Amino acid sequence: MGLFTKKPKAAPEPAYFLSATNMKTVNYKVYYMSILEKILYFIIGFAVGACVGYLFYGGLAKNDGEPTLATYVLNVLISGGLGLLAGTKFLPMRTQQIIVTRKKKLGIQFRDMLEALNTSLGAGKNVRDSFIAVYADLSVQYDEGAYILNELQIINAGLGNNVDVEDMLLDFGKRSGIDDIISFANVFKICYRKGGNIKDTIRSTHEILSDKMEIREDIETIITANKNEQNIMMIMPIALIGIIKMTSPEFADNFAKFSGIMSTTAAIVMFVVAYFVGKAVLDIKI
Repeated sequence: MGLFTKKPKAAPEPAYFLSATNMKTVNYKVYYMSILEKILYFIIGFAVGACVGYLFYGGLAKNDGEPTLATYVLNVLISGGLGLLAGTKFLPMRTQQIIVTRKKKLGIQFRDMLEALNTSLGAGKNVRDSFIAVYADLSVQYDEGAYILNELQIINAGLGNNVDVEDMLLDFGKRSGIDDIISFANVFKICYRKGGNIKDTIRSTHEILSDKMEIREDIETIITANKNEQNIMMIMPIALIGIIKMTSPEFADNFAKFSGIMSTTAAIVMFVVAYFVGKAVLDIKI
């Protein structure tokens, strides 16, 4: 009986948690679109998919070069079907892009926090006063609502309520999903509890983060041209088909034949596979 028992699905991670001081904390590992966002991005994906579907598969079932009722029906079905597929697939892709962008911003802001924290500790302030000073410094650098400012508000509120700073940093690292922040929180806890040199720990972490980000920026600069070439190569087939159909309708009718449909489908599959392979190759992690 147990062999056929379905395991319950794991509950999705919440977008927010509550801190020890009942403040809302962000779970940076997930992102849930609002209804308006879903509609907007679905429409974008649907429009692109429908246009590409019509461009590659439009005009089937013609009779002596003239469109029939079946032609119009197939145009709607194929374009609509590919549009629905594209819109559905684009939503999770866009969600992942938002998560990656948000983590990248958070990583840069965290580096700036460490720099300000190192400066405050070097001036002789204790940990609690240093975090208060860091919030004041970064408030000038970042707009209200920035991720790191929200996190510093949570940390300062916790310090004001006698919550251990290392526990709040560990919670921050866990929610961020960023290895550098998690590693810093773990090292900070050990040093803080064992009486280690917090200033040296923060300075070393800041230097490592700065070096990693500099290397990452150099790599991104180098591969930017390759990414642009990849995007151009993905657009070129669509542009070529569009030019052929506009400038030479007689030749374009060959795409509506069985051999043309098979060739077009094979080409689309090859280009899609090439896109994801190229994306994986160019996605270099530091």
